[in-house]
Amino acid sequence: MHTLVAGGAGFIGSHLCDKLLALGHRVTAVDNLLTGSIDNIKHLLDNKDFQFIRHDVVESAPVLGGLDAIFHLASPASPVGYWTYPLETMLVNSTGTHNLLKLAAATGAKYLLTSTSEAYGDPLEHPQKESYRGNVNPVGPRSCYDEGKRYAEALSTLYVEKYGVDGRIVRIFNTYGPRNNPEDGRMVPNFVTQALTGKPVTIYGDGNQSRSLCYVSDMVEGLIKTMMTKEARGQVINLGNPDERTVLQVAMLIRELIGSSSPVEFLAGREEEVYRRCPDITRARQVLNWEPAVLLRDGLIKTVDWIREQLAITAANK
Repeated sequence: MHTLVAGGAGFIGSHLCDKLLALGHRVTAVDNLLTGSIDNIKHLLDNKDFQFIRHDVVESAPVLGGLDAIFHLASPASPVGYWTYPLETMLVNSTGTHNLLKLAAATGAKYLLTSTSEAYGDPLEHPQKESYRGNVNPVGPRSCYDEGKRYAEALSTLYVEKYGVDGRIVRIFNTYGPRNNPEDGRMVPNFVTQALTGKPVTIYGDGNQSRSLCYVSDMVEGLIKTMMTKEARGQVINLGNPDERTVLQVAMLIRELIGSSSPVEFLAGREEEVYRRCPDITRARQVLNWEPAVLLRDGLIKTVDWIREQLAITAANK
């Protein structure tokens, strides 16, 4: 099976490439390396079943024959990423999505769009079901990402309904694990890096805002099941861990696991930050027979080990 992973050098994308290869797929990863990194896939470059193409899907879809499946993960996904590249984020979720959908239509490949829990905005429903339409500010500080993904969902749905593409949409909730760039501004790598280096663990707001954290191997399994499950065609499916924790609880757990004495420092809240976020995964359980298996403590230990190793490599190269 020949599978294209757009955004294949990114955090989740690189883990997806690993798993697909382990399952016997021939994998082509496409990435412009705007926020992805060649380091995430360097261990795959000598694999005869893996091909990397540095390319921007906004310009065009890659020219590939015999394609069976397309995973669309090509977008900045962290606040630092989409605030640094807002126009690129909007274009990859609009023009880039259109190019990949045209490729799916031309080749008959199955198609999966990775959307985001940000599509729900600052939700008035809790936990969030796929039927919830969201509470999103179209001109707010997150709009380049929120509205980019909402447009990508609408365009993907159009291609499923009008042009017969065998497509599905996943709304990804907070995901963490190895290869999550320590400098991309997300909560877990921020807290781990600060605690490992003895700096204050900084929390925006009062720390009572909630998140639900899914380990990357669970997320990858969910993505593959969504692609390969016939009943998922045309559906929108939440993937995430419904184990809801406050930001302060996560910070304290990370300090405990590291044995760090770093103080917790509270900063002013970010503009329009979402206060509660937790997925309803009933549909994923029913349609995919999927739910996360990795406990938060276990996943954080693996993440801490990886970030500790990266910090050691950086220090040795200075």
